[in-house]
Amino acid sequence: MTTWWPIARLVAAALILAAILAQLQRTLEIALRAETPWASHLPTVITNFFSFFTILSNLSAVLALFIAVVWAWTAGRDAVAEPRWLAMLLVCASTYMIITGVVYNTLLRGIELPQGQTVPWSNEVLHLIGPLFLLLDVLVAPRRRALPWATVLAAAVFPIVWAVYTLVRANMIVSPGTGNPYWYPYPFLDPHQPGGYAIVAVYVVGIAAVIIGVSAAVVWAGRRRAQRVGDVDEPLALVDRE
Repeated sequence: MTTWWPIARLVAAALILAAILAQLQRTLEIALRAETPWASHLPTVITNFFSFFTILSNLSAVLALFIAVVWAWTAGRDAVAEPRWLAMLLVCASTYMIITGVVYNTLLRGIELPQGQTVPWSNEVLHLIGPLFLLLDVLVAPRRRALPWATVLAAAVFPIVWAVYTLVRANMIVSPGTGNPYWYPYPFLDPHQPGGYAIVAVYVVGIAAVIIGVSAAVVWAGRRRAQRVGDVDEPLALVDRE
């Protein structure tokens, strides 16, 4: 597996990147055909595209997987375990992708979008295939390194920053799709829906709990596998302090 898993990671990274680019192309095509100033404002459209947690999590996966491939084929050829910085990067990317898969398939899959707005195969790669591959990576990728439990908190930083950014920015722009004087990437973050900020707070707390739970599970899996298969040749306590 040490020999061919980097190839699997490279293929997955290429597929995810292709899905992102396909959806970006579709989004730009819609904007260029739009007849209203707010729907055709490319800076806003592009910024909105890269404000979706789905896109950001998938970009993090592409980056982490590609870096892991380069490391495996260069400095990591004879390594017993991946370096700590790479292990942390993979933990974060895996956590975000698994959350993307869970949230989309439990809260958002049934929400209909205007016909032609999404690229069907891209949508499945970004919300299902990519997250499943990152989950598989957590479970079977070779040369896992055990990380300290503090990694759980480190992985939670970005989603918190993203949520604050989203809620602050939302009321500063006009929605390209509706012309409303606000734009939220996901309906569960929109306080203009029934329930207002109270229901948004419930969703945010719930998702925060999921983030912590998923990142803890990913860290636990890495620690467990590192101990079981001997990916590290030092006591776990020493590995945690590296």
